[in-house]
Amino acid sequence: MPEGDTIFRTARTLHLALAGKPVVRFEARTAGLASANDDDPVEGRRVERVDAVGKHCLVRFSGELVLRTHLRMSGAWHVYRPGERWQLSASRVRVLVAVPDFVAVGFDVPVAELVSEDRLARDGPLRHLGPDLLAADFDPDEALRRLRARSRWPLGEALLDQHALAGIGNVYRSEILHIEGIHPETLVSELDDGTLRRVLATARRLLLANVSASRAGVPRSYAGVRRTTVVPSASLFVYGRRGEPCLGCGGAIALRRLGRDARVVFFCPRCQPERREGPSEAPSSLR
Repeated sequence: MPEGDTIFRTARTLHLALAGKPVVRFEARTAGLASANDDDPVEGRRVERVDAVGKHCLVRFSGELVLRTHLRMSGAWHVYRPGERWQLSASRVRVLVAVPDFVAVGFDVPVAELVSEDRLARDGPLRHLGPDLLAADFDPDEALRRLRARSRWPLGEALLDQHALAGIGNVYRSEILHIEGIHPETLVSELDDGTLRRVLATARRLLLANVSASRAGVPRSYAGVRRTTVVPSASLFVYGRRGEPCLGCGGAIALRRLGRDARVVFFCPRCQPERREGPSEAPSSLR
């Protein structure tokens, strides 16, 4: 699943291409989206702006209409000039927004809906999101409060709960925990406020740094934090490096699966020693 910084960059690219321009073509290739467009057509409206909230990308049109997409594991937005050859097959298109000089194409987008601004604010999934790490008004006190409300959860699971904190995915979850030297299964209740605040600060700094990373789409754990991976070609400390030597101590990177969803987390057993034993109380649904 794309991380919050990836969605932020996607929204920024779409905004630069579409904002302030009239929609000259709109295609919806899912039944629900097509029906909503028939009832309240997008074509002819102006794109007001495009922004990201957590892992949701919002294309806002004149007339208080919003296209909300969530890319999950498979989706991607591409931007092309009219007539430019697409990188992916047209059969994979789920939604398309065209303005006079650009075409934004949503490939394999699993979640796409047209909703009013009022409904999005009142009933939409954004209402339940935790503080967005990339938001200018990010509230660390509220983020800390929400983590504390999950005191019996392993921190490695709590960081993925978008209701607690919006923007962290599997890659950054592993990297943040390694940078802070915390074992993924350490319970939130075992950590003091100072430690949790450092985790939040590292998470925010990491995502903000990677929003402007030169290699768009490639997370880099050394961007925005004091320590580096030492090896310039190694962009991640632990994620995807099972069995390889830790860049800090030389020990072998390990992998575990957390929660009922059994999502993988990478860590260094030496640098991130286990603190406790016993079951956790985290639920399986973290999206």
